[in-house]
Amino acid sequence: MMLTPSILALQDGSKTYTMGNTTVQALKSVCLEVQAGEFVALQGPLGSGKSTLLNICGLIDELDDGTLWLEGEDMTQLSKRQRTLLRRQRIGIIFQAFNLIPVMTAYENIEYVLLLDNTPRKACQQRVMDMLDKVGIAEFKNHLPDQLSGGQRQRVAIARALVKRPSLVMADELTANLDSHTAQKIIEVMKQLCADIGSSFIIATHDERMVSYCDRIVRLVDGGIQI
Repeated sequence: MMLTPSILALQDGSKTYTMGNTTVQALKSVCLEVQAGEFVALQGPLGSGKSTLLNICGLIDELDDGTLWLEGEDMTQLSKRQRTLLRRQRIGIIFQAFNLIPVMTAYENIEYVLLLDNTPRKACQQRVMDMLDKVGIAEFKNHLPDQLSGGQRQRVAIARALVKRPSLVMADELTANLDSHTAQKIIEVMKQLCADIGSSFIIATHDERMVSYCDRIVRLVDGGIQI
């Protein structure tokens, strides 16, 4: 186990993908540390490795080489099932396309991640309603995703990611499809929830509105971190 106060630590992380006859090295010996409660912006041009790094840190994908620690635990030593269970418990993921379940209401979309972990329904209700209130859409709890605006769906996605009180939250282009007013509100909500819950955030973004709110910017170029 790595003795570090970091929520996440990646050491010499490398990842290569093979597509037909083409081999692409998406990450090249990347080192990254994220502290508790830190808000980190991840930037870089198309193909720089941002999505791969998010997938590695979010336990969606596995390293070819290197080591990843989450709260001091070596993730490379876990089985696929163990990684999946740990991701459900400790990591929140906010997708650019929201990925809400269309036949579930806003409330049910958020509740679902708690039910997967066998959280009692009474506890679910309290936590879901608290999170809906924090993101400012409690009045829309019974609306289906297609009855919500883009900003409202984004708030549901944020609430779903944070309702389980994760140690680490990964987000991909969080404000890319939002107007300036809505984007501003979303960023403020995220920063407040970061302070309230103490979660760490890694956010891949090209949006300077988001970057200005982050504690640190990590720039990726050709699969490596630019110093």
